[in-house]
Amino acid sequence: MSLILGIESSCDETSVAVVEDGSRVLSNVVATQIQRHAVFGGVVPELAAREHLIALMPVLEAALRESGTTLQDFSGIGVTNGPGLMPALLVGLNFAKGLSAANNLPLIPTNHFIAHIYGSFLDEDLTILKESSTYPILALVVSGGHSSLLLINDDGEARQIGFTIDDAAGEALDKAAKLLNLGYPGGPVIQKTASRGNPKAFNFPRPLTGTAGKATPPEHKYNFSFSGIKTALLYHVKKHQNELSEDFISDTAASFQEAVVDVLSRKAVAAAREFSARTIILCGGVACNQPLRDRMKLLCPHQTTLRIAQPKYCTDNAAMVAGLAWHSLQKIEPALGVDAFARLPVITRVPFISGL
Repeated sequence: MSLILGIESSCDETSVAVVEDGSRVLSNVVATQIQRHAVFGGVVPELAAREHLIALMPVLEAALRESGTTLQDFSGIGVTNGPGLMPALLVGLNFAKGLSAANNLPLIPTNHFIAHIYGSFLDEDLTILKESSTYPILALVVSGGHSSLLLINDDGEARQIGFTIDDAAGEALDKAAKLLNLGYPGGPVIQKTASRGNPKAFNFPRPLTGTAGKATPPEHKYNFSFSGIKTALLYHVKKHQNELSEDFISDTAASFQEAVVDVLSRKAVAAAREFSARTIILCGGVACNQPLRDRMKLLCPHQTTLRIAQPKYCTDNAAMVAGLAWHSLQKIEPALGVDAFARLPVITRVPFISGL
């Protein structure tokens, strides 16, 4: 048995988790800052960092108490060191460095983006990672900062075949909620409002899908663009500013959400077919969206397995960090001289697959 302590602070969620053998989650405590940032309509990095400073120790104590462990029980400490908001990342990273040095535990830097993908394997039998029928894997990672398609082979090699060229899906949903005066965060409130509306009431654009009479450039076949949808919504609201009834808002939210879901699912399924993916993974904060989950289930190709992370492992959490760090522990040279990084680097390998 090997226990890993995970620490996550890449944005506005302070989280500490205890995970056994890379899969069994013994505790996963999350302190949210939603109310602190709601007044600004988005996350303020400096405010997020201060909130992490306040929350980290109580969250750590709660995670240890819930799992019945002490710091002497761990094989290492996994911590998110990027991508994310630099002020927020640095608080969690330096907290983890202090724990590592004080308790003589290896520090395991963990990529937040890859951790989201690994979240779909938490609380599961990891033998699936050793089965050839699992590969290739196509991961659709959708969150506030990422809308990406990553193709993963059975030797752990990975290739990003699609990414957002401007705004991510989560950013678009947040902006839509702000334009419609629905509140923050955008994803949940758009889904709630959309549930009362008609998704076919208005036809919002589907950028880079070739549906507007203009062929998608080959280099953007699997890329995403959500800035155009946001602009279309802005002009839509201005055009109808004197008729913003409750029904109109619900229909608008439903139609906007439908456009986002359509683009994400359409591109993911097309990529899965082209690259003969045996597994599709849906993960990231936007993967909590029920219409997206339902659409992916509906469109998933025959003989392809769809893995969707549990909602509690879709949003930012430390369990996915600890689980991924368990795989990295034997493959890296732990050191305290780890830096944080804000932007997603080129992904060429994932540490949770060592080859069949």
